[in-house]
Amino acid sequence: MSGEYDLNVVNKHLNYDKVSLIKPSNSSYIHIVAEIDIQPTPLFLTTSSKKKKLIEHCKNWCKVLEQINGVIEISLFKATLIPPGMGKYVKENSDDIHLAKFDFVILIEIVNENIIAEIKHHQVYEVMVNEIEQVASYSQVMLASNIKRMGKVNHKKQGVFLFNYFSAQSRQQNLKVWEYTAGWFEKETGLDNSTLLFPLNEKDTHYSVVNHCRWDGYLDILPSLVFKRSFKKYVLDNFYSNNVGAQPILYQVI
Repeated sequence: MSGEYDLNVVNKHLNYDKVSLIKPSNSSYIHIVAEIDIQPTPLFLTTSSKKKKLIEHCKNWCKVLEQINGVIEISLFKATLIPPGMGKYVKENSDDIHLAKFDFVILIEIVNENIIAEIKHHQVYEVMVNEIEQVASYSQVMLASNIKRMGKVNHKKQGVFLFNYFSAQSRQQNLKVWEYTAGWFEKETGLDNSTLLFPLNEKDTHYSVVNHCRWDGYLDILPSLVFKRSFKKYVLDNFYSNNVGAQPILYQVI
């Protein structure tokens, strides 16, 4: 197993099946994250007036941007919970890794990379990003492609959405250990969708890859993260042994 994946695999006896992947999407993405209401707990229980105002403005701006030829979909998300899953690698390297507390996310899906420049130079996009930067204590724009995929993430249906912000010494090692451990989520949580975002502007983002997926409800994911020992032994321990750390945040689409 270790030779096949070129990984430092631990707890091999758990031996989950390889994840079921489909062909990656040809789409490109603009992934905008912001930290606005910093919470002292893992729960995002309140929404400030400045955040509510920003969300309403962004909804209106995104309606304009959706009219651009080549824009497939724009989805907005509000954080609800930081679940278990950070792991030791992030904690041990916290001086070099930005601790993700992104409570507001915009994901723009476009037909290909050629449309990115048109969107970035659109007056409404520039106004939107500038407003986010003014309101947020921290924000970041990541341009991305889809490098691996379990299935399309349905943003038209309410549910529990995950953005998992990975940090790693090697992006290629990150991709390998993600694929190796994703079978756990498929079996233990019934996950059948996932879009792994790979940065195009690597120098401008703190994260090696960002995983995005959806479950129908919290009971589909949280009990497995909290009560199943195999989550730590199979997923988190293999992340750590390969110098990879994850920072998961759960969201609702808005």
